[in-house]
Amino acid sequence: MSVLVTGAAGFIGFHLCKRLLSEGYKVIGIDNLNNYYDKSLKNDRINQLNKISSIADGNFSFFEIDISKSIDLKKIFNANDHSHSKISVVVNLAAQAGVRYSIENPAAYVESNLVGFNNIIEECRKNKIDHFIYASSSSVYGANKKMPFSEKDNVDHPVSLYAATKKSNELVAHTYSHLFDLPTTGLRFFTVYGPWGRPDMAYSIFTKLILQGKPIRVFNYGKMIRDFTYIDDVIESLFRLLNKPPVRQKDLNMDNLNPSNSWAPYKIFNVGNSKPTNLGDYIFAIEKNLNRKAEIIYEEIQPGDVEATFADTKYLEEWVEFSPNTSIDEGIKKYVDWYLKYYKVNNI
Repeated sequence: MSVLVTGAAGFIGFHLCKRLLSEGYKVIGIDNLNNYYDKSLKNDRINQLNKISSIADGNFSFFEIDISKSIDLKKIFNANDHSHSKISVVVNLAAQAGVRYSIENPAAYVESNLVGFNNIIEECRKNKIDHFIYASSSSVYGANKKMPFSEKDNVDHPVSLYAATKKSNELVAHTYSHLFDLPTTGLRFFTVYGPWGRPDMAYSIFTKLILQGKPIRVFNYGKMIRDFTYIDDVIESLFRLLNKPPVRQKDLNMDNLNPSNSWAPYKIFNVGNSKPTNLGDYIFAIEKNLNRKAEIIYEEIQPGDVEATFADTKYLEEWVEFSPNTSIDEGIKKYVDWYLKYYKVNNI
């Protein structure tokens, strides 16, 4: 069975490819290797996957392709049609990431998250893919105040362009599921962290600055709560979903529709730890594992940010019999250990 993973050089994409290779899958990875953050980290991830592939009978192929370029994307699917192992599942993790950057450079989000998404789902339709899984985001909950966030909740009030593009992905996916019987599963990730993480994420920035003895900026005067989710839990969820595509619900009560259900072969899941943590406690876990104290500068909340996230994951747990559960202490320790080794930091 072949799985196509877009965003293969990204944080979640890399870990998913690694897991798939370890389980004997043939993996086709694509990524545009843009310079949103340090490309050397992306290249190192791909190098790691190539090393694993050399042990796993060469089951990994990588192509530097931008999904917003439909001609290049078609070539991947066309080439695969003539191979021994047809693509069965597509996992779309390619996207322009970052809430704040979407305010500065909205065009990048339209190109990747809208045009690119439509290109990949159209290829899935044409090639009769068995299951299309894609990354949504907890940011779609926007200005919602009711906690925990449930897939049943209305998500009509995004507070960033990034969130708006992710909601658009969910709507397009539903339409394709309805019109073309394409099974689609959207995953609303909640603040994913761990080894090989993105350097633009808060936990990476905090770790770097604390080690340098420089102050860290904490927004909303520290009154932020996040449902931090460890990368291994995300990958376990993703892996269990691969062979569980949604099916058409012929007996669905059409008078009781809400954002979490559909007659179409379409599902949306929260992927979070369901244990929201105060940002101060998260910083303390980093301090403890670095054995250093952070100097903190408190500032106002930034445009596009929300004060709290909290995932209700009971639908995910019912569907795949798994719920993310790695503690902050355990997850941060693994991250810090990796950080010190990867960046060759002598933390004495």
